[in-house]
Amino acid sequence: MSEKRSVDPGAVSFSERLASSPLFASLFRDGMALVDETATYLDGSGRLESKKLERGAGLVYATESLRLTNRLMHLASWLLLHRAVKEGEITLAQANKEKTKVSLGACEPGDAKSLALLPVKLQELIARSAKLQTEVRRLDANMHAAIPGHERGRIDRSRHERSWRPSPIAACVDPTSIVEWRIAPRSSVHPGPYGLRK
Repeated sequence: MSEKRSVDPGAVSFSERLASSPLFASLFRDGMALVDETATYLDGSGRLESKKLERGAGLVYATESLRLTNRLMHLASWLLLHRAVKEGEITLAQANKEKTKVSLGACEPGDAKSLALLPVKLQELIARSAKLQTEVRRLDANMHAAIPGHERGRIDRSRHERSWRPSPIAACVDPTSIVEWRIAPRSSVHPGPYGLRK
C-alpha cells in the first residue's frame, strides 16, 4: 500500500510566497538578461574571437559555448515556469510536475585549465551562468520541499524530461565530440551538415 504524504499548508504558502518574492524577481531579471547577453555575444564578438583561437582552444570554445547555451536554456525554462506561478497562471503543485522536464544540473562547465584557454568575456559568462545555476537550484529546493513527490536533492530524475515553454535543449553530460573538418575524398559525398557546406 502506498502512503499519502500530508502537506503542511503553511509550508506550501511559504513556497508560493517565494515565487512572488523580490528574491525571485531579481533572479528572473538577472537570469533572462544573462540569456540575452550570452546570445548577443555568441552571435557577434564571440564568433569573431573564436576564429582567432588556436585549434585546441577553438575546440574548447565550441564545447563550452554549447554547454553554456544548454545550461541557460534549462535555467530560462525554470524561471519562466515559476514566473507563471507568480502571475497565477498555474499552481506551485503544477509547476512541481512540469519542472521535472527541466534539468537544473545540465551541462556544468569544464575544468579550470580548459576554461583558461577561452576569451575573457566567455569565461565571465560561464562563471555567471554557474552562479545563476547554483542560486536557482537553492531556490528550487526551498520552494518545492513541501510538495508531495518532490525528489529533493536529485538533479537527474528518472522521469522523462520533455520540454516545457520554451523547449530546453536536452541535457548533456558531455557534448558530442567535435571532429576536425577535412576535404572529402574524390567521388564521395561530403559528410558534413548541409548548412556548413561552402
